[in-house]
Amino acid sequence: MRGMGKTKSTRRMLLTGLCGAMLAGTVLAAPGAAGADGAAHHPDRKPRWQLKDSGTDARFRGLAAVSRDTAWAAGTKGTVLRTANGGKTWREVSPPGAADLEFRDIEAFDGRRAVVLAIGEGEASRVLRTEDGGASWTESFRNTDAKAFYDCMTFFDRRHGLAMSDPVDGRFRILSTADGGRSWKVLPDAGMPAAQEGEAGFAASGQCLVASGPRDVWLATGGASRARVLHSADRGLTWQDTDAPIPAGDPARGVFGLAFRDRTHGIAVGGDYRADQASPKAAAVTRDGGRSWDPAGQPPPAYRSGVAWFPHSRSTALAVGPTGTDVTTDGGRSWRTVDSGSYDTVDCIPDRGCWAAGEKGRIARLEGRR
Repeated sequence: MRGMGKTKSTRRMLLTGLCGAMLAGTVLAAPGAAGADGAAHHPDRKPRWQLKDSGTDARFRGLAAVSRDTAWAAGTKGTVLRTANGGKTWREVSPPGAADLEFRDIEAFDGRRAVVLAIGEGEASRVLRTEDGGASWTESFRNTDAKAFYDCMTFFDRRHGLAMSDPVDGRFRILSTADGGRSWKVLPDAGMPAAQEGEAGFAASGQCLVASGPRDVWLATGGASRARVLHSADRGLTWQDTDAPIPAGDPARGVFGLAFRDRTHGIAVGGDYRADQASPKAAAVTRDGGRSWDPAGQPPPAYRSGVAWFPHSRSTALAVGPTGTDVTTDGGRSWRTVDSGSYDTVDCIPDRGCWAAGEKGRIARLEGRR
């Protein structure tokens, strides 16, 4: 917006119980309370965010967790970082000549292959790809339509992915790749519902466009009279729209982030990103793939831009924003704040690795019992 993975069933059950119990009783460490890296003096080793020294002051809204050891972050000033040792050290792998670009989303397939999205009007919106861990980059898409502004990107698998733009000529524009981001094409918009006046996506966390499974994808909106979530079951060719019970009616309000643990169970977070404005209804849940959404009975207390399901859990998820981290252990119906640190985005992967990133170079990994 302008301005703004499998385990066997038995092991899954054990992990679900363990992870849910861990987070249900956790109080994540406040930034700075545990020393320079946020780690000291927690003998019980309950899960907590442990800050990692990124070596930069860039703001990271793009985050791709590959494992507990490997992660990528993308942000302001054309900055891309990669770690292969759990955040002990970060290697700057920014594309040459990208200092004027604003990276807001990154999707990584492993420690060597990643695709990054730059946002902005016209040619500022670009997609770049690396196959050698960031040692070199290839620009695979540059927007040439002055009316387009790309916000988010998602992949179904290592080959098929989509990127979305704010409405062009009254409809959201969808970009598609079938070769892992090496080439892109604009999809026909005949199956896309008409956009509302002022409606757009929020490039706040890389989570305004998310996929689950081989064909399902959801798009989050705001800025108009009603916040909506659009769903496609055919990789972006046709879409169905549903109103979301998160306040809109202002360019700063709406749904900012989505997370689906399968093709039916999802969480939406958002609110009003302005620090001086309240966000009393900042989360909603769906159990039918987005055909209907219910407001959280006890939502996060403030605007949240990022959300992720905890690995191997059917009921636990994390939501992050500039004023803190919240956890739900009942599938998104109720939330409680467990940390006051500022993060814009969060990502979790099946090996129980969860990462968060945000302003002033902040990157953290969830630490605790394993």
